[in-house]
Amino acid sequence: MKVLVLGATGFIGGPAANALVRAGHTVYGLARSETKATGLAAKEIIPIQGDVDSDAWIPLIASLDVIIEAVAASPDRARGTVERVIKAAETLRPDGAPLLSYIYTSGTWVHGDSRTEVFTDTTPIVRSVDIVAWRPAIEQLVLRSTKINGIVVRPAVLYGRTASLFGLLFKTAAEGKVVCPGTPGGRYALVHTDDLADLYVRMAEKASLLGGKILLAANSHTESVDDLLQRLVEVSGAKSYEYSAPANVFEEAIQATTLVRPYLANALLGWSPKKPGLVEGLDIYYRAWLAFVAPGN
Repeated sequence: MKVLVLGATGFIGGPAANALVRAGHTVYGLARSETKATGLAAKEIIPIQGDVDSDAWIPLIASLDVIIEAVAASPDRARGTVERVIKAAETLRPDGAPLLSYIYTSGTWVHGDSRTEVFTDTTPIVRSVDIVAWRPAIEQLVLRSTKINGIVVRPAVLYGRTASLFGLLFKTAAEGKVVCPGTPGGRYALVHTDDLADLYVRMAEKASLLGGKILLAANSHTESVDDLLQRLVEVSGAKSYEYSAPANVFEEAIQATTLVRPYLANALLGWSPKKPGLVEGLDIYYRAWLAFVAPGN
C-alpha cells in the first residue's frame, strides 16, 4: 500500500508514518526543509520536500492508496487542502481506479465542553469548543465528497513521548508549582501517541470499508484532572498545584471536559489502546519530557 502522510514530521503524523513503515507499507512524508526531509529518509519514509500549500505532493495522488492528513492547519488551509485533493483525485487518477482514501484528523474537542454529557462516535455535534468550531464543516466536506473515500478520526488529547500539550503543564511543574487552566472536577479524554499511530495503520489498511465513518480515538475511560495534578506534584517534586482562569481560547480548550465512549474503532478494527494511562504512567511520561527538553536535545 502507498500512503502519504501530511504532517509526517509532527507529533501525530510522525508516529503514524513510522508505524506504517513497520507494517510494511510504502510511506511518503511531507517535509518543509531539507533537514526534515533527511530525517524522514533515515526512518525509511520517502521524503517529499514542500508544505501542504505546494504542488510537490499533488502528482502522487495519481497512484496513492491513502492520504493521512495530520496537519495543525487553519480553517482556510484545511479546506484548501481537501479541495485540492478532491480536484486532483478527479483529474489525475486513471479511469476505473478505486477511490483515493483520505483520512482527516479532527479531534474530540468538536464535541464541546460538558461534565455531564457522554459522547460516542455517532453522537451529533451540537456545540464545539471555540478554537475548533470550524472543524465539523471540514469533516463534512471530507465525508460527503464522491471523488474520495473520506474518513474522519477524532483523537482525544494526546500524551506520551515529547508530551504534546502536556508539555506546558510539565513546564510549570519543573518550575516548582503546577498551574493548570480550569476548575476542580474536570476530566480529560486521552490517547497515547503510539496507540493513535496503531489506529492509523488499521484505518489505512481497511480504509475501503470505512468510507463515510467518523471514529473516536480515545482510551476507554477519561481521567481526573485533579488526580493528574496531584500525581504530577509527587512525580516532579513541585511544591503544590493550583488552577488558573483560562486566559485565551487555547486555554479554554485545554480546560474542557469531554466525556467520550468510543466504540467503532474497536468494533470495526479491533483497536484497543495498550499504553498505561496518563496518571498511571506519569513518572515515565514526565521523565521522557524532561529528556526531550534537556540541553542538547
